[in-house]
Formats: sequence, C-alpha cells, structure tokens
Amino acid sequence: MAHNLEIVDGEASMMYVGEPPWHGLGTQLEKPATAEEAIRAAGMNWDVRKVPLVAAIDEARIPVRGRFAIVRVDVRGNPRHPVLGLVGKGYEPLQNHEAFEFFDHIVGKGAAIYHTAGVLGEGERIWILAKLPGEIRVVGDDITNKYLLLSTSHDGSGAVQVKFTPVRVVCQNTLIQALSRGRTVKVAHTRNIKERLHLAEEMLGIVTKGYDTTAESYRAMSHYKIDTPKLKAYLEAVFPLPANGKEQDANQETRKRVVQRRNLAEGCFENGRGQCLKGVSGTLWAAYNAVTESADHLWGHRNDDRRLNSQWFGEGYQVKARAYEVALKTLQQPAA
Repeated sequence: MAHNLEIVDGEASMMYVGEPPWHGLGTQLEKPATAEEAIRAAGMNWDVRKVPLVAAIDEARIPVRGRFAIVRVDVRGNPRHPVLGLVGKGYEPLQNHEAFEFFDHIVGKGAAIYHTAGVLGEGERIWILAKLPGEIRVVGDDITNKYLLLSTSHDGSGAVQVKFTPVRVVCQNTLIQALSRGRTVKVAHTRNIKERLHLAEEMLGIVTKGYDTTAESYRAMSHYKIDTPKLKAYLEAVFPLPANGKEQDANQETRKRVVQRRNLAEGCFENGRGQCLKGVSGTLWAAYNAVTESADHLWGHRNDDRRLNSQWFGEGYQVKARAYEVALKTLQQPAA
C-alpha cells in the first residue's frame, strides 16, 4: 500500500500506543508516551533551519532577495539536508520539541497521553494526537474518548493548528469539530511565534470547558428523535448541492458525488456501527454519526494517507465540522 509516512533506515517516522494504526508502521510503545518519548520514538528528534536561498548559474551563486529555504538538519546522522519548503523573510520556524512543549502547556504537563505522532514526507508536516483524561458517556454504553490534534508544517504551507478530535469507541469515528465552535486555533509562523503560542495558550483554556459543552451537545442529540423528513433535511444541509452555473459538466459530477455521499450516510443511519446501541437508533446522534462513519470509512480513499489527510485536514474534516454545526442548529427546531 502506498503511503507518505517518512521511512528512514527501514523504519517509519511514527509512534503509537496500543494497536497499530493505519499502515501498521512505526514504533510501538507499551505504555503512554511522555513528550520526550514520543519525539524520540516518532523520529522527530531533528531540527529545521532557515537559510538564505541562492540561484546557481554556472559557478556563480546569486542570492535570491527575500527568499529562504527551510532545511531539515541532524536527520539520524543522514548527511542529506532535505529542503522542506521555500518561505519569506517573516517566516519563523517552530521546532518539533517546541510544538510538543506547547501541547504540554495546554493540557498540563504529564496530563495528556501522546497517543500517536508522525512525520509526513521528509518532514513537511508533523502531527501529534494526544489523549486527554476522562471520557464522554453519551447514552448507555456509547462512549467517546477525548483527543486533541496538533499539527504544524515546515514547508511554509500552514500554521500551527489545534483541533478537538473526539473518537467514538464503538466505531472509531473521528467526530472532529473545530475548537471554539467552528474556529480552529491557528498560530502563523511569523515573528514572535513562541510568544504568540503562549497567548494562544490562554485561548485554549476552553479545552476542558469545551469538552463539557461537547458532551452536553452529544447527549442532547441522543435525546432528539428524527424521522425520515428530518433526516433528509439534515443530510441536505450537510451535503448541499452546488448551484447550476457555466461549469455545467463539472457541476453534474459534483451533484452526483453529493447524492452518493448522502446515500452512504443514509445507509449508515440505518445500519452503521453502533447505531443499534440502546438510545441511539432514530436520533440526531445517529444521523451525525452516520455522516462521520461514511466520511471516515466509506468514501473510498486510494490509500490510508489520503484518508488520514481527509479526516484531519481536508474534505472529510470540513464535512464533519459542518455536520456538527448543522446538528446544533437542528436541536433548536422541534423534534419529530
């Protein structure tokens, strides 16, 4: 299976605690990881350096004004120094250990379990999934574990991001919603990023309160009964059809895909994993999980990397965040 996890000396730059995830690659830790253990086990114990960019013409080396290369250094003794991206003067690198330290500050040092961490490409993106203490018991035996996802890029393509990433145990759906109701906390790689991360830390005081609010919303969904018309309206709002325009052929393909995804979610509403649990069937909670299950497991991604990127950073993330927002709006309407 194709993958985009970094492989160095035959080993994937990834660590995990518990069952092997996605590729079955990486270093398994038998006990919860500390920040230091996670960095070492995931092969993240390297730095990046911002160096001036030059153009080579014959024997000449001409500086490129205002442009810099982000270069990875100390790669397990590898003499190569891969260029991860090109950036401007105002870009400030954030080292991997600094990202982990930021996470420690958010949740309290030693409180989070670094559950999974990995390097994509040659280090263009790193990500860290931390399991927080406690769980959300939605209804009966339907339990959701609490995670935070931190990601940052070293290629200049994105900011430091932190997202809520609850995982429903019965089906392993990632019930992603952005922090602070639709707004992911982002900190750009600009001057004084470290100071700004500590300011962002104040914003992330909402983590505990935010998960309390999340638990309340999940339980409210489980008490909200929906019938076929309400399910149809919910899925239409989550998967809106494009407006007809000049790009008729493209729109037709998009419309076909939207209808297919509605149908997949409707099938999961009836027969999805965990939908038969007591108190779940026929509820808005079941409808929300039908969307997350179809996006996570049934969209037919070419490989696990594409699925991971979709779930956490791409289209799947956007759809699941929208599904949560639409569910909250639905709760304001009379139940079936």
